[in-house]
Amino acid sequence: MFIPLHDANYLRHIRLQYVTFAIIVVNCVIWAFFGTSLFSGEQYYRAAVYSYGFIPAVANGYQVLPAGYDVLPYFTHYVSYAFLHNDFWHLAGNMLFIWVFGDNVEDAMGHIRFIFFFLACAAAGALMHSVVHPESVTPLIGASGAAAGIITAYVMLHPSVKVWILALGRIPLRLSALWVIGAWIVFQIGNLIITGEDKVSWAAHVGGIIAGAVLIPIMKRRNVPLFDRKPVDEVIPPVPPPAVAEDGYPLPGQPKESTPEIENKHRVEDDTRSPWGRQPRRKD
Repeated sequence: MFIPLHDANYLRHIRLQYVTFAIIVVNCVIWAFFGTSLFSGEQYYRAAVYSYGFIPAVANGYQVLPAGYDVLPYFTHYVSYAFLHNDFWHLAGNMLFIWVFGDNVEDAMGHIRFIFFFLACAAAGALMHSVVHPESVTPLIGASGAAAGIITAYVMLHPSVKVWILALGRIPLRLSALWVIGAWIVFQIGNLIITGEDKVSWAAHVGGIIAGAVLIPIMKRRNVPLFDRKPVDEVIPPVPPPAVAEDGYPLPGQPKESTPEIENKHRVEDDTRSPWGRQPRRKD
């Protein structure tokens, strides 16, 4: 629907969004290890998908994983699936959304709570997927559910912030987050209702959206408001009132007095300011 590029939204409480960085790095490393031929082949990737992906039929007790794939307790699959991706574009899309919107959500919560928020949104996405498709044996993979929670939390924090996007993948636009993300949320819910079974788990997206909306009021810092109405990138510092310097010297931008006495005084003082005449002012 759209590709996020940049939001002019600075950090207020943290210096660096290192949890957001870590999530992206971990996802990229896992994909490089399991999803490419650099370290493993198709057989190992398939084994990883069934060993760590989320399968609703197994979670709901309709099926049992074979012994070779039963690596972890199955409750961990509610979050482990979020660190596997099908291909490069699947990975890149999810990581781009997390990169653009994750830093400000991490800033609003703090590092530790953001980790739990990410995992909770991933688990909510898997839970919703299992409710909508309880007997599905197709593994669910990808961080889309967690990303959906981050996106929803972002728009609840900063609906008025301007976001640069590529609409339809090619048209650059700068719109408020409320319009961009609001349309995206409606698109996800509409696809869940209309499309039903699909290669994309709209249910996981909607589960992440619900989790993000529920958790952000609870997990944000107390001094962080919801629905901040003032765009961050449009704040203009106040302009000081005009003033007159001592001894008749005008401040920059002020007109000079035109009397001959003042003009002569300026000329003499300028010429005797140093042994070499008037020196230019050094800028810091």
